[in-house]
Formats: sequence, C-alpha cells, structure tokens
Amino acid sequence: MTGMDRPRRLRRTPALRRLVAETTLEPRHLVLPMFVADGLDEPREIGSMPGVQQHSMDSLRKAAVEAVTAGVGGLMLFGVPRPEDKDAVGSLASDPEGILNRGLRALSEEVGDATVVMADTCLDEFTDHGHCGVLSPDGAVDNDATLDRYVAMALAQAEAGADLLGTSGMMDGQVGAIRDALDEAGRIDTGILAYAAKYASAFYGPFREAVSSSLQGDRRTYQQDSANRREAIRELELDLAEGADIVMVKPAMSYLDILRDVADRSTVPVAAYQISGEYSMITAAAANGWIDRRGAILESLMGIRRAGADIVLTYWAAEVAHWLA
Repeated sequence: MTGMDRPRRLRRTPALRRLVAETTLEPRHLVLPMFVADGLDEPREIGSMPGVQQHSMDSLRKAAVEAVTAGVGGLMLFGVPRPEDKDAVGSLASDPEGILNRGLRALSEEVGDATVVMADTCLDEFTDHGHCGVLSPDGAVDNDATLDRYVAMALAQAEAGADLLGTSGMMDGQVGAIRDALDEAGRIDTGILAYAAKYASAFYGPFREAVSSSLQGDRRTYQQDSANRREAIRELELDLAEGADIVMVKPAMSYLDILRDVADRSTVPVAAYQISGEYSMITAAAANGWIDRRGAILESLMGIRRAGADIVLTYWAAEVAHWLA
C-alpha cells in the first residue's frame, strides 16, 4: 500500500471538502424568473409548476422584495396579458401600459438598484398565435418584420426600467437591431442578455401554462435543433459581434455540453436557464418520495455552475438563496 494515491484524504470531513471545493454556489449567482399577469387581484398557482405563481402587481412587489432580501442576483420578468388583449403582432408588448412594462416599472420602483431587473424581450406571450414573431401571409415567422417589433419592445422596456433585455426569440440579427436602437435612443447603459443558444425542447411544456401561451404548432424553424452542437458556437459568435453583454444557454440540464462549449469561448459572462420542465421534473419526483428534494435541487444547480454558468436562472432562486445564507 506504500505510495498509493489517496484522494479520499481530502473528502474525509465537511471542512476538508469545503476547503478544496472547485465550484461554489452563492445567492448572487441566481436569478429568479417571475410572471406577472394582467387582471389578477391575487396570485394564481401554476398547476404544472407547484410552488410557482402568476403574480398580481401587489404580490409581484412583495415576492421581489423577499427574493432581493435573500440575496438573489436578479429578477427576470415575463408578462401575461389577458387572452382578449393578444393580437397578431403582440401590440401590448411595446405598449407602456402593457402588463410587462407596468410590471417592470413596479420592480424598478420597489427594488431599484438593489438587484438587476431583467425583461423578457419576446413576443410569444403577447401574440394570438403564440409565436415569437410576426407571421408572413404563408404562416411562417417573418424574421425582419419581427426585428422591428423587438426594437419597439426593447425601447419600451428600457423606458420602464429594465437593466437587461433578454433577447429570447432566436431571430437572426436581433441583438444588433436592439443594440443599435438603444444606442440611437441614448439608452447606452441598457444591457442585452442574449439567448445565444436556445434549443427547441419538450421541457418547455409547463412554461406554456405559466404564460398562458396561445401557441399552435412548434418553434423549430427558429429555435435550435437539439441534434446540433457546433451551431451554438456560430450563434454565440454572432451575438458577441452584435454587442451582447451576457450570453445564455437554454435549457440548462440537458445541454451542459453546449454550456461548457459556450463558456470556453465566450468573452462575456455566461448564463443558463434551468427551465420549467427541469423544475417540474425534480419537483414531481421529490413529491413522490423518489429523490431528496433539497439535495437534488442543489446538485442540479451545482452541475450547471460546474459546466460553466456564471449566472443561473432558476425558479428555486429565492428558496436556495435562503438555504445558502
């Protein structure tokens, strides 16, 4: 046994394991996605995402303060309009009185500079067809017409107080179009969190309920194919060239290889989104007693961090921040 390598020496006690840990998980690494719905007086539970709610304006403010007090790094807001207010071009997305822009103003007023307020800069919640862009007469998503809508949406969100705009639509040229418009409008300090590699995924299912989606069909003509890896780097390089301040990989848990590739090449901070289906999968297994809930949550987040994410968007952000305090 003389001379045998003994890595277990450094695993012997919690103090030793803490001392040599290669990856850390802190509240500042976590961003809480939040949903604010028009017409609600009380928060409404999302059935497929136990523990997550569509907020009223009052409950949004309260939950935001609680999350920020716990130390989360940021808040990502999604707006849920009433079905009758949706239209073909998502008009409410750029309306200063639309639900998302009102929610952004509320967050900005409530938490100010104590956290980073982020906006979902995409049309899918606001269109009556549920796609992330404007449709052409043949029913396809018109990339360039959609960019015009994204620009209008981005300017409204910046005016409402968003620090970062989450360009999640996967339209070609979206980051550059928004950056140019922001700069021209004097909004040079508003940043862009570019969804550089966003894949079409079955794990988005519960999110459809969360935003009351009207989607018919799928988004495979603009979101990436799960079979493709090199394509993510092409998308990354385009977004960096167009002025992205942060880049994101979505989903996280099924795309850790993509996350590692992006982290190895990115010159800006890298985020990853632990999406609704990933949340619900762990939640359901834990509710059935099949796995340890807290252990699985922490392990999943540590895995995302270990793969290269500087920032993790997760619906457990506030709860985990309390655990880590």
